[in-house]
Amino acid sequence: MAGRTAAEIAASLEKRLASGAAKPGDSLPTVRDLARKLGVSPATTAAAYKLLRSRGLTTGLGRRGTRLAPHSSMPRAAASYIPEGMVDLASGNPDPALLPPLEPALRMARFDAPALYGGASADGALLTFAAAEFEADGIPSRATAVIGGALDAIDRILREHLRAGDRVAVEDPSFPGITDLVSASGFVPMPFALDERGPRPEAVEATLRQACHAIVITPRAQNPTGAAIDKDRAADLRRVLRRSPDVVLIENDYAAPIAGVPIFPLRTGANERWALIRSTSKFLGPDLRVALMAGDELTVSRVRGRQALGTRWVSHILQQLVLALWSDPSSGRRLARAAEIYAQRRQALQTALTGEGIAVGARSGFNVWVPLPDEGRVVHALANRGWAIAAGERFRIRAGPAIRVTASMLEPPDAARFAADLAEALRPSRSTCA
Repeated sequence: MAGRTAAEIAASLEKRLASGAAKPGDSLPTVRDLARKLGVSPATTAAAYKLLRSRGLTTGLGRRGTRLAPHSSMPRAAASYIPEGMVDLASGNPDPALLPPLEPALRMARFDAPALYGGASADGALLTFAAAEFEADGIPSRATAVIGGALDAIDRILREHLRAGDRVAVEDPSFPGITDLVSASGFVPMPFALDERGPRPEAVEATLRQACHAIVITPRAQNPTGAAIDKDRAADLRRVLRRSPDVVLIENDYAAPIAGVPIFPLRTGANERWALIRSTSKFLGPDLRVALMAGDELTVSRVRGRQALGTRWVSHILQQLVLALWSDPSSGRRLARAAEIYAQRRQALQTALTGEGIAVGARSGFNVWVPLPDEGRVVHALANRGWAIAAGERFRIRAGPAIRVTASMLEPPDAARFAADLAEALRPSRSTCA
């Protein structure tokens, strides 16, 4: 690192990250050692480290010093290109054939008057429809908002309640966008373990005891594992959350109508600050960047207030398209059928893997998480057989190696072929471990 001011020192480290000269997890000099090396005061280097931490680039480890964050806020490379001819089990996309067609919705949507400055930010009919959907699932909807996607909602909630350096409990493994967002916002992701029924209560309790200020949970269709919280697990988790009433509870119900299992909300009367988010991207289409949020009145008010100072509102055209697509009876039947098909494909993959002696557990959504000894070698071996899959490294913090397989477009005959190829790819590592 180099520089004479805190900003210059911080910028020099950012350049090293961008060039690859510094790597996530690398240890950094102590404040005093760096000050001596650069010929500046310790106060200057301390300010540089504080700036780096606020940007999510570093994490403090107490007496163990400061390290570059495992998931830095440096721009990520675009998703890997999937060569023509390979079967895409990596991208996590919904099946385009199961998304509602846009043309009827474009005809139904109300485009008679343009939206102007000073008007309502949220479409009243969309809020009314979403409120009914929330209430049907036992989720209070007195306070709601329209946000530009699930990650946008999570980002706004955390920024309104937390300060740089605060800890956020996150699933491990988890969707990389969440852990990246937490780190990039200057917060510290604190992992807790899952099983096929969702977060393990003892793991959540142990993590919350480490001075966490918020927790992000996926109640069903968890990405990457396919975990889903059932009634008994929800009751256990509520008991844990009641003991931490000051923790902001964020539930990311991104797959809602196509998840394939019911939701058991985790909010309790003790949770003062909470929000449940439903994005429409997975069931209406990734380009419809709209999410509906229910929450306590203060949280929703703060999110709306901050939104009014920035983007101001989500496009009313998108809001009206979402309402037309989501509320149309034919779309409702289509979404129910899509949920059935996704469940059949996921189950066919699990059955095929079980038949090859590969045990997995996924109860909901698109994805199956397959623990294995050497994810990199298996990803390469399957690519040679024509399968594109996602290595688990990007999804996990402390969890062991694995691969994520997206079954949303995998037909049952192909599932059997994939399972056989995966079993063949695993055999060398099994013999090595024997």
